[in-house]
Amino acid sequence: MKDTLGIIYAAEDDVDIREFTKKRSIAALPFGARYRLIDFTLSNMVNSGIKNVGIITQNNYASLVNHIGTGKEWGLDRKREGISILSPFAIHDTAGWYKGSIDALHSAMGFIRKTNQKYVLISGTHMLCNINFSDMQEFHINKGADITIVYKEENIRKDKLRKYTLIQKDDEGRIIDIEVHPTIPKSNNVSMKMYLLEKELLEYLIEEAVARGYEDFVKDIILKKINKLNMYAYQFNGYLARIDSLTTYYRFSMELLKKEIRDELFYKNGLIYTRVKDEVPAKYSEDAFVRNCLIADGCIVDGEVENSILFRGVKVNKGAKIKNSIIFQECEIEENAFLDHVILDKKVTIKRGRTLIGTENYPVAINKGEVI
Repeated sequence: MKDTLGIIYAAEDDVDIREFTKKRSIAALPFGARYRLIDFTLSNMVNSGIKNVGIITQNNYASLVNHIGTGKEWGLDRKREGISILSPFAIHDTAGWYKGSIDALHSAMGFIRKTNQKYVLISGTHMLCNINFSDMQEFHINKGADITIVYKEENIRKDKLRKYTLIQKDDEGRIIDIEVHPTIPKSNNVSMKMYLLEKELLEYLIEEAVARGYEDFVKDIILKKINKLNMYAYQFNGYLARIDSLTTYYRFSMELLKKEIRDELFYKNGLIYTRVKDEVPAKYSEDAFVRNCLIADGCIVDGEVENSILFRGVKVNKGAKIKNSIIFQECEIEENAFLDHVILDKKVTIKRGRTLIGTENYPVAINKGEVI
């Protein structure tokens, strides 16, 4: 897919994880002991042969920029093309804040026009999967499609489908209708918000939409062009984690404790890469008890940890117990503290003897740097 430009839309505004996105974008949200959400989209693009990627950011993107760096870990640290951070303050066409996804793409058109690729692949960051986009492009070309959208058929309750964008298609895969957050869903084909189209078509659609004062890429372009353009739906059959709330973040994080899930998400169609940090191996004392956990480098465990995920540099003191929890980087759990169904942001300290207990649907979330 060297003829394809990757555009990662990291300015997503339809994801509600306010507890952990006040000071970071959703794309930079930690996941799986050492990764960030953007690692999956970026790695999928690179593994599919895409060599030129632009990342559209909006606010709170400092941690994202720090994580991406030069793009070395993804093989994108190159003199020509490679990786480009498209912040609202670095793009001349914007006043610093996007009105919507169309405005964001319009602001990035200066960058997009200068690229040499024929196609553009647009994707968000909160749909985590391991997908080879080359198969999608082959499908796109064979169908003679103007726009191809990736979807997954979900067998979940209709009331759960209401918060998604749903695709209706015919037997050939041609899209005949799209529902955005429908009250009564007519389909269970959930859009994964990944779009493939030619660069010239994207430019035309964006310029036309801006001239008409439109703001939303799906509602104002995709929906209104269904009967005018050949739009096709490409089915993804693999594992998909939709991170759009605190509850789903917790649930899909805990699913990583299953080996079959880890194997499919991190290895199936290519490795998922992330920024490498040199840390000493995790250290376990003679009193430590650990079962069914993901524990990153730099951790020191003197207490008990079960069914949990620990990011780099976490310290669990003697007598402390952690169950069914997610502990971000550089947290400390002091002696005899007890955590169950808890998510701690970075650099949180839980003082001696403290107890925090949540549930699977309502985990306790503690903000960055808090002392409890």
